[in-house]
Amino acid sequence: MAAQLAPSPTLATTYKVREAEGVLDLYFYRKLGFQLAKFFAKLGMSPVGVTLLGGVFGIVAGHLYFYQNLATNIVGMALHVFANLLDNADGQLARLTNRQSREGRIIDSLVDHLIFTSIYLHLTLRCLSEGASPLFWLVAIAAALSHGFQGGAADYYRNAYLYFVKGRSRGDFDSSAALQSDYSALTWRERAWQKFLLATYLNFTRQQEMMSPALRKFRETVDRTFHGQVPDWFAARYRDAARPAFKFWSLLMTNSRMLLLFAVLFVDRPAWFFWVEITIFNLLLFGLLSWQERMCRSLLQLVKPATQP
Repeated sequence: MAAQLAPSPTLATTYKVREAEGVLDLYFYRKLGFQLAKFFAKLGMSPVGVTLLGGVFGIVAGHLYFYQNLATNIVGMALHVFANLLDNADGQLARLTNRQSREGRIIDSLVDHLIFTSIYLHLTLRCLSEGASPLFWLVAIAAALSHGFQGGAADYYRNAYLYFVKGRSRGDFDSSAALQSDYSALTWRERAWQKFLLATYLNFTRQQEMMSPALRKFRETVDRTFHGQVPDWFAARYRDAARPAFKFWSLLMTNSRMLLLFAVLFVDRPAWFFWVEITIFNLLLFGLLSWQERMCRSLLQLVKPATQP
């Protein structure tokens, strides 16, 4: 049964926020993803079904990166790109059919982690088969953990922008305190799957808040001061302060990481992927976190005078 589309669906309605979209997203992934989303809507597929389908392609792509054969690797790249297309299409489908949900976002995040787990595992096995020391496992684990922190921070600040500037709901920018309350209300006996999903999401959110204590304090203060209704003047100040960092945060998201991966596979130097994650990407992460924390502390000074009589 075909899903009910939103009235007069357009590509723009499927963006999370246009200014946060990269060039590849705007002119490739979002455009093709939009067509796929409409196709899946006609088939009656759910956003989660599209997410899982993309996960299959991405995991297989990771396996194909194990082989020291460029033709096989290129097939993997094609599957990886298609998996990323589906990763765009699932969110666009959810917005087109008004089926956004926290559960869907959590499953999408878990599938993304499974895809890159496959990639990291198979690249590591490839390096070991080509003569790397067993100690290379430590390098691979450090790179994978770095990837998790980098992606988590980038996602956290993008969601903060959606919340403060675009007026998105709290569900798009969850706090660990709210999630803990929801988690405690569920029981393993009656809703084990939902409780498991919420446990993973709660852990992920706590990790994000630990990396960004100033943003957490900023969000709590703004919510308390404005009672969840961010005024236009404050949203404009946040927008002007936060937008310059988007082009740098995008370097820590999927597209840049995929381009790096494809480049090292073409020159047959898969180990370089891990070293760039550990060095260049981590330096960028630390710089951006420091910049964003200063920004939040600066904007907090605007809240206190604004609330005084």
